[in-house]
Amino acid sequence: MRISRVRSGKPLLAIAVILFLVSLAFAAREFVAPKVFPAKTYPALDEHPMEKVSVAVDPYDLPDKAAIFAVKYLENGFIPMNLIITNEAAAPLVLTGMKVQLVTRDRTKISPAEDEDIFRRITHLKRSGGQAPQGPLPFPLPKTRDKKGIPKEAYGELESAKFKARAVEPGGTQSGFLFFDVRDIANPLAGARLFVTGIRDNDGNDLMYFEIPLEKYLSYTPPANPAPADAQPSK
Repeated sequence: MRISRVRSGKPLLAIAVILFLVSLAFAAREFVAPKVFPAKTYPALDEHPMEKVSVAVDPYDLPDKAAIFAVKYLENGFIPMNLIITNEAAAPLVLTGMKVQLVTRDRTKISPAEDEDIFRRITHLKRSGGQAPQGPLPFPLPKTRDKKGIPKEAYGELESAKFKARAVEPGGTQSGFLFFDVRDIANPLAGARLFVTGIRDNDGNDLMYFEIPLEKYLSYTPPANPAPADAQPSK
């Protein structure tokens, strides 16, 4: 009986340690959104000249880019993608009905991950059998946690980073991150396309869908002499 109790406590101890370390990692930093430019300045975009609307996506698929996040999204199978929408028309755009979908080269369709899916993955709270651990943890967890056991700093980072805009003002640009679960897909961006639908004009009319080839991003070569940091990047 004594051996059984020791063994059953080890998974709980490991989970507690993981959650404690996650909390410490987030306590030391706050998310700072990257500076964005008009959508037409990014390599992976679709531009509708007649409607004066451009939509671009900037994948954060490399460790140096993803370093802006405290959460290790890439290590947990998620690719963060910064969605940028620029409206050069004279009336606002309505985004309340917007839908985004990543379609891979083999036509697998992936919608942006829900918050719960992301938190479940990064905290590893569930066992392989799908059941959450039962019983008290061996020592108290940090108090900077919400009701669901997620570090508040991790929750705050996702809330700050994700795309939340409901409209784009005339002459304005809105941006934010979407997170796609590509854990079981090799080279998920190669041959993939991002489809954006449901953007409406101020009269409630749907704009033509936007189709963004991710190959434009993968094949893009920065200029040999980059512009100063405060200048807009060239296409």
